[in-house]
Amino acid sequence: MLQVRQFTKHYGRLTALDDVTFTVREGEVLGLIGPNGSGKTTLFECMGGVLPLDAGSLVRDRRPLTDRERTATLFYLPDHIVPWPSQTVAWAIDFTVGFFRGRSGLRDEVIRRLDVEPLLGASIGSLSKGQRKRALLAIGLLMPQPLLLADEPFDGLDLRQSRDVAQTLRSFASAGRTMFLSIHQIRDAARVCDRFVLLSGGRARGEGTLKELSALAAARGATAGDDLEEVFLALT
Repeated sequence: MLQVRQFTKHYGRLTALDDVTFTVREGEVLGLIGPNGSGKTTLFECMGGVLPLDAGSLVRDRRPLTDRERTATLFYLPDHIVPWPSQTVAWAIDFTVGFFRGRSGLRDEVIRRLDVEPLLGASIGSLSKGQRKRALLAIGLLMPQPLLLADEPFDGLDLRQSRDVAQTLRSFASAGRTMFLSIHQIRDAARVCDRFVLLSGGRARGEGTLKELSALAAARGATAGDDLEEVFLALT
C-alpha cells in the first residue's frame, strides 16, 4: 500500500529518526513497537505531514505521494489531544464525518462497538482519558481514508476496553481498512497486529510477522521463541 523510505528527522543534534524504511500492506494491522523516546510519534507526525522530514519520502506505486494524495490516503489520529473541549462527543463525530465526507453509514455500529453511546451528550473536555480515547477512535474509524494511523490507541483503556477495541480494529481490517498503530504495551500489540515494525533509538530494528522476527533474532544468535517481548529485546 505504502512504503516509508529512508525517513530521517533531526532536532538540532538529536536524531529522532535515522534512515527508517518499511512497508505498509493493504488491509493489515501493522504495529509500531518501541519504548518511550524511540521516535514513534515523530514517525507518525512525519507520515501525516505534521512535521517536515529532513530526508526520505512516502511512496506509493514507486513515486512519492503529493500532499493531496497523502491527505486522501491516510488519517492521522494523535495521542493526547482534546479537540473542541466544550463541544459534545455527538457534535464532534457528526462534524468530522460531515466535513471529511466520512463513513456515515457505519456511525451507529462504531458507536455501539466502542461503547461510545453513553458519552454522546458529554463535552469532550469532561471525559476521562479512556473515554476520550474511545470517542476519538470512533472518529478515526469513520474517516474515509483507507489508512488509519492511530498513536497509542490502547492508552488509558482498562483490560476489557482494550480487548473490545482490539476486536473492533481487527474487524475493520478484515473488511479492508488498513491500520497502523503505535503501541507501547507489547501485550496489546501481540493481540491485535498482523505484522510489526520494531523501533528503537530512532532506527527500525526489524519488520515482519512474529515468526519472521523470531527467525531474524535466531539468525543473530538470540533465542526468543514466539514471545514478542523477548523478540523485541533480542533485536534491539
